[in-house]
Amino acid sequence: MLKKLFQSFRLPLRRIPHPRRTPEILSSRQHSLHRNEISRYAVSVVERLQQAGYEAYVVGGCVRDLLLQLNPKDYDVATSATPEQVRAEFRNARVIGRRFKLVHVHFGREIIEVATFRANHPDEDDDDASHLASRNESGRILRDNIYGSLEDDAQRRDFTINALYYDPTTERILDHTRGVHDIRNRLIRLIGDPEQRYQEDPVRMLRAVRFAAKLDFEIERHSAEPIVDLADLLDGIPSARLFDEVLKLFLGGKAERTFELLLEYDLFAPLFPASAAALERNPEYAGTLIRNALANTDLRIQQGKPVTPAFLFAALLWPALPARVLELQDRGMPPIPAMQEAAHDIIWEQCQRTAIPKRFTMPMREIWDMQERLPRRQGRRADQLLENPRFRAGYDFLLLRESAGEQTGGLGDWWTEYQDASDSERRNMIRGLSNKEEAGGAKKRRRGGRRRRAPGDNAGTPAE
Repeated sequence: MLKKLFQSFRLPLRRIPHPRRTPEILSSRQHSLHRNEISRYAVSVVERLQQAGYEAYVVGGCVRDLLLQLNPKDYDVATSATPEQVRAEFRNARVIGRRFKLVHVHFGREIIEVATFRANHPDEDDDDASHLASRNESGRILRDNIYGSLEDDAQRRDFTINALYYDPTTERILDHTRGVHDIRNRLIRLIGDPEQRYQEDPVRMLRAVRFAAKLDFEIERHSAEPIVDLADLLDGIPSARLFDEVLKLFLGGKAERTFELLLEYDLFAPLFPASAAALERNPEYAGTLIRNALANTDLRIQQGKPVTPAFLFAALLWPALPARVLELQDRGMPPIPAMQEAAHDIIWEQCQRTAIPKRFTMPMREIWDMQERLPRRQGRRADQLLENPRFRAGYDFLLLRESAGEQTGGLGDWWTEYQDASDSERRNMIRGLSNKEEAGGAKKRRRGGRRRRAPGDNAGTPAE
């Protein structure tokens, strides 16, 4: 009873003391960032919090990107106000999150994310702080609501380039971790001990790769060294969170470079175990197909064209499919059911690693199913396939397979020509298929039948 009584008088803000670090302060003459480049809503949030007596800054990736003359995708604010205090200042705000409490301040379609300054976790178990912060056995942070000072917050951030605080009122940048130095030297550097920081949150390894690819930076040597040994820690990350991270990795316009870095640091296998195994079995075919798909994704993003995660995941997982199909066919299953069963198994297994929503898994299966249907063009089938809403995606995927070396007997060229042909030309093309089939059938009867091969099995080295 006495313990509870004393706890009720304690302040909710707990801070772990550490030596005070004086930040480097860059005046408006010492950096290229100007107040008018910042979202007016972010500036408004900062000024309103400052007027209410709190510290507040624009912080993180938006400051980094503006210094690199890139367009930020969003704006974050860090403040000494607690989430409840921020909520009290803005009627258009709501508190979100349990693991990491934040406030979203809504201005129409734009959301300014406001976070309270965080501090380090207690080194030892502390019953009083257990509802504010916790870790699992490996050191991964499960809850992070220990609040602190600006200096504490800077040391708690992941990378130096994300720990820059901009005050739009004075137009100064506060740099506690030499982040501006690392931006100028194009380095991704973790704040603190790299191994400990990766154990706290293994997703930081993926973030290091993503920033390195996005910004064309190098991962600083000490920050890079532990990644290969700690890559397996990603196994403990919830699959829904990993799905979100995969989208960030591959839909940021630098997918091909990201893929190379994931391979370099052994981070691809924890995300896509079946595809990583296919890469080992048949590196030329699988690697070419994935790289071509990612290069095409990057090109579409640069051109402002839409991209869908369904096509992306279909390409990333396809190299694992042929071996599964052949395995089922060897057990006596017909080709189409074998294809469907293998697709189901691979998608289910992948969802255990990255929780792909059903709105994407359904189109993925339809794209794969189209690969079995596109060779079947006799009679009215070709016209029916053209009317199928998944035809274009299936056709694009067929061209992707051919670009990786699959021998389809000119199927891609045939469909390219058929789409632009007149009605009479299309009928002649269909009749030409019948004539070829008759000739092929006669040859087969003389030679004897051949076992059907799975899609992708005739690309360079056979898939096993």
